[in-house]
Amino acid sequence: MSTGAGATPTGTQVVLRPLATPLPLGFLALALATTVFSAVQLGWVPPEEGRVAGYTALFATVPLQLLASVFGFLSRDPVAATGMGVLSGTWAVAGLTTLSTRPGQVSPGLGTLLLVGAAAMLVPAAAAVSSKVVPAAVMALAATRFAVTGIYELTGSAAWKTTAGWVGVVLAVLAIYAALALELEGARERTVIPVGRRGAGRSAMAGDGPLDPGDLIREAGVRPQL
Repeated sequence: MSTGAGATPTGTQVVLRPLATPLPLGFLALALATTVFSAVQLGWVPPEEGRVAGYTALFATVPLQLLASVFGFLSRDPVAATGMGVLSGTWAVAGLTTLSTRPGQVSPGLGTLLLVGAAAMLVPAAAAVSSKVVPAAVMALAATRFAVTGIYELTGSAAWKTTAGWVGVVLAVLAIYAALALELEGARERTVIPVGRRGAGRSAMAGDGPLDPGDLIREAGVRPQL
């Protein structure tokens, strides 16, 4: 703040760098992994092709979602940062396990991890639902995908395997829709297809509620304690 023309600024100044939303990148990376794993689970490709699913997770999905997580933190978006970080780590373990086990072999250890990962994904989903419904739905469905796949890995049930595959297909479609909606929104600076914005999410897109410097002291990265 300045006390007059030519006066020396006083008080704390916070400079923000404009950043694009990382969610479209993270959601498209999610679509890649879940589609390839679903193709194996549904028998669309031979079990031996599971290695392609493992490579896809490790060399496409994991790095892209990790990048999305980092930029989520830089954008001060805890939903994007946390959600993409959990997805990245979970897919990394799933990819490594797929590559290190026999085709078609289940892994109770992976099943346990997937169940915990499902519970973890409900945290950013719950945080997002009050402002952006479609991204929240993607994260909630990703949690469902992990949970159903985890049950299959623990039980070896063919029915759970098929269910996991179809949940993965639906997740891919929803993730691509969400990525397209957010990408168009960012490119055209208006809502083109519904994202389900409401509350603070709708106000932010409409340009309502400008930043109040008094509120910045409560922001993570500005306040003395996280």
